[in-house]
Amino acid sequence: MTGGVGRRGRRDGEYGCETPSAAAVALAFVIALAADPATGARVDLVELLAAMHAPALAGEDWSRAWALLADPEPTVRRAATALPVGIALLLERWRAEPDPTVRLPLLLALGEAAASGEAGEAGEHVDDARAVLAALLDGDDPVLWVAAVHASAELDRELPVQQVDRQIEVFSDLALRPRFESVWHTPDVEIPWTREDLVRSTAWLLRHDPEAELSFAMRLVGTAQRSGDAALCREALDVAWRLLTERRSVEAALLPLAGGLLTDPDGAVRLRAANILAVLGPTAAPYADRLADLLEDEASDLYLDGTVRDISRWALTRIGDPRALPGLVERLRAQEEEQDRGYVIGDPRRPNTEDVLMPLRAHADILLPAIRETIRQCGARGGATRSFLPVLEAWGEDALPALPDLIPLLADTWTSVDVLRVLRVLRVMGPAAASAVPAVRTSQVLDSPANHRAVDWTATCLGADRAEVLRLAGEGVMAAKEPGHGPIGDLSEFGRDAAPYADRVRFAMESTTHWPRLTAAITLWEITGGVEPSMRVLEEFVLPIADGGDGFGFFGDALRALIRMGEISPAIREALLAVRQSERRLSTDGGYPMILQDAELRGLIEEAMACADAGPGETP
Repeated sequence: MTGGVGRRGRRDGEYGCETPSAAAVALAFVIALAADPATGARVDLVELLAAMHAPALAGEDWSRAWALLADPEPTVRRAATALPVGIALLLERWRAEPDPTVRLPLLLALGEAAASGEAGEAGEHVDDARAVLAALLDGDDPVLWVAAVHASAELDRELPVQQVDRQIEVFSDLALRPRFESVWHTPDVEIPWTREDLVRSTAWLLRHDPEAELSFAMRLVGTAQRSGDAALCREALDVAWRLLTERRSVEAALLPLAGGLLTDPDGAVRLRAANILAVLGPTAAPYADRLADLLEDEASDLYLDGTVRDISRWALTRIGDPRALPGLVERLRAQEEEQDRGYVIGDPRRPNTEDVLMPLRAHADILLPAIRETIRQCGARGGATRSFLPVLEAWGEDALPALPDLIPLLADTWTSVDVLRVLRVLRVMGPAAASAVPAVRTSQVLDSPANHRAVDWTATCLGADRAEVLRLAGEGVMAAKEPGHGPIGDLSEFGRDAAPYADRVRFAMESTTHWPRLTAAITLWEITGGVEPSMRVLEEFVLPIADGGDGFGFFGDALRALIRMGEISPAIREALLAVRQSERRLSTDGGYPMILQDAELRGLIEEAMACADAGPGETP
């Protein structure tokens, strides 16, 4: 129930399939069953008829199906409004229909039919439908008025924007709230629509006007606060959250709004406010004291993941406030050990452990004791251990005190996946973790040549024999059966010493696509120092973003390479300027990760352009 006004049944080809050949034969039989008062599940049969309507059946006799619009049973009549009956029959039924739960879907069907301009309809019928809508827009019934706005939106998309003031007034009237649920039924939804459903649907009608959509949500929050209407406030905040995940400019407007809601009497409102402040990061610093006051607030929401205390603690970590650190690891461990955690990707929710801890490398000395204790207690098979390993990998040498706790994980025979994760952590620790070499050599992995190579590679890296590490990487690249396979990226750290493998790397770059091509291009520059042809390849992963592309992972790697290069091409500069000005989030992840990834990539854009302006080898 989150969409706009589209209500018709599924059309031919909508799911990539054709109308079954038996449909024409079955049509008359299904119509007869639906029309028979003695038949059970008549509403289901009418819905089936709506789903069966397709161009392939347009020539069949639907007249008996259309007669269902006048069936004695209101639920059957309501379901029949989804049939392709045409404006004339819809108007006829509208004039005769006494039941408000049928009149409303009839009105929506009229608006859709008038907007679609279905073939064969006389012009006066469309005019009559418009006249019905116009009369209701001037009428006194607030619920039918909202329905008329929705029904008219496809005819005039500016109408919902022009009527925002009255829509806010209607939705904010607590006395009207039960009326929506009593009459707003549509044939494509089993349960009645609530006022909150209509707030969400109305916001979608405003999507073409971002300022109006944001104003709609914020003003509803304001009226809800004044009247103590927590349900309306929650729904308006959900609209605001969606806008925040989609557009950057929403941040400034929502910051003071969310800050003021941290003291709201409704826990679910406080939860939403804390989520907004958490993703805003350092800019939420003025509200740090209020967030700290919520570190024992266990309020939650039936449909959202996490508690106010969880999200407030995360918000404080994003601000950089040390009051978030005591008990942080323990709370994250408890989160990872939950068996029934569930969430909708786009909704506000508790962050993943790595998203909380990876940015806190500066506080590794404070956080590591609890992480180490968790690893000792949970072992390799614990969910919390698996969530902490990427954090230790990101912390690199700062995670070295955890080495004694990591080594026992290498002996676990349950799965090689966890062993490979530990190996990655050890590699970033470097030679300082050399004491782990014997355990690495005897670690348990599945009988896979790639896994065994990972063991050899890790042991060699920890041995501090740089020449041997280079030899092993080079042999892996040269021996790969496919040009893009093998540890090409590992050659990058050796710079010019890896130049003997440049021809193979260049061949891989020229013979592959996607990730292997990008990796080879970056490596070629690292080991030769020649900007071309690598720069041209990097353009392939940067320029599409300015044209609406969504290869953000490739984009980020290309930006990091450009920062190391210290220069960008004119085409890349133009593209980055365009992306810098864009409103959209540079992410497709959904929910809070969209905001975090967008901030990370935009920071890389600024750094790449500053490095290029400073020139190679200079500090911007």
